[in-house]
Amino acid sequence: MFRIFIAASLVAAAAGLGAASVANAEGPYANCTQAKADGRYDIPQGDPDYWPGGDRDQDGIACES
Repeated sequence: MFRIFIAASLVAAAAGLGAASVANAEGPYANCTQAKADGRYDIPQGDPDYWPGGDRDQDGIACES
């Protein structure tokens, strides 16, 4: 019984850690520095994380690499 409790606890903890990392990787971003810290480059217009302030040359791509 104790082993089942331990196994269930480990599974729940792993699921919680996975969900936290995904939640941190979502925009919208305040600037391209934040987006790049999450690994987001070349964000196309139409992407939920796109914003006009991140598209300096107004070509439809924010935070160009």
